[in-house]
Amino acid sequence: MLVRGCPHLPLRAYICPVLHATELRKAYDRVLALDGLSLHIAKGESYALLGPNGAGKSTAIHTLSGLLMPDSGEVRIDGQVLRRKAAAADNRAIKMKLGVVPQEIALYEDLSARQNLHFWGSLYGLGGQQLRNRSAHLLERTGLADRADEPIEHFSGGMKRRVNIATAVLHEPQLLFLDEPTVGIDPQSRHHIHELIRELHAEGMSILYTTHYMEEAEKLCQRIGILDRGQLVAEGSLAELRRHVDQRGSIRVETRGLDGQALQALLSAFGERLSHDGNTLRLVPETVHQDIAELVRHCGDLGVELERLDIQEADLEAVFLELTGRALRD
Repeated sequence: MLVRGCPHLPLRAYICPVLHATELRKAYDRVLALDGLSLHIAKGESYALLGPNGAGKSTAIHTLSGLLMPDSGEVRIDGQVLRRKAAAADNRAIKMKLGVVPQEIALYEDLSARQNLHFWGSLYGLGGQQLRNRSAHLLERTGLADRADEPIEHFSGGMKRRVNIATAVLHEPQLLFLDEPTVGIDPQSRHHIHELIRELHAEGMSILYTTHYMEEAEKLCQRIGILDRGQLVAEGSLAELRRHVDQRGSIRVETRGLDGQALQALLSAFGERLSHDGNTLRLVPETVHQDIAELVRHCGDLGVELERLDIQEADLEAVFLELTGRALRD
């Protein structure tokens, strides 16, 4: 099941997507890391790629960004094909449209944040006042202007990750790849990174984001792709994914006076849709308002007092488990 499209972007953004990958396959010895992966990212779109450990996320990032060539299939960046045997200058021109933030921090520890930016910027062909201005601007945006001239070795892990992102966007790429950029970092750095990603996206940058954090995908990305065993098993907005896997959320009720006899009567009335944990009932609804009324009526008839009632929408974790049968960190 694949859900296509994004209602937040104009149709023209999909006519020539910034990234279009078709039937990508990549094997390591006998292990198939990518098994026919096809996806596209529209210009100006933010896209989250989720999957359990070993699903192929990092291989996908490396292949889509040209760091690794697939065994078969094709990757197009802004309409141009990344080719194994292309002239170095041809692939370099394509890769200049990309920024890549790997899981591993790629910085020189004995250099300052500013010196790291100047070094990596020079590899993109930047120099002079343009590079100095761009570096200062990004240090300000990442909240590191006051630490710009300190050696990286004195920085926390979260601060290093902020500098790592700054190095990837110095040349103002069209498409930014972020491979789990907030793993194991402090809340302040996570906030800075989230704000920077939102700003870059608002400015028109396309983003492909892999993460272990469901809430990040929900907050930062317009579309979500779920990768499992090297295949894209579903994609769409969270609302579309909920609808297509029939994830309706639940009605949660905290009760008082729920004895064994009342519980059995409720289980008989609602069947497997009703579960309980102590005095807390959870009902998977067929029709929300009708089921609430029925549950309240039954509890009243049985002398069960209701202390609190909440309607909880299915979150991305529930959708993910429904589609893959595995927790994200399995």
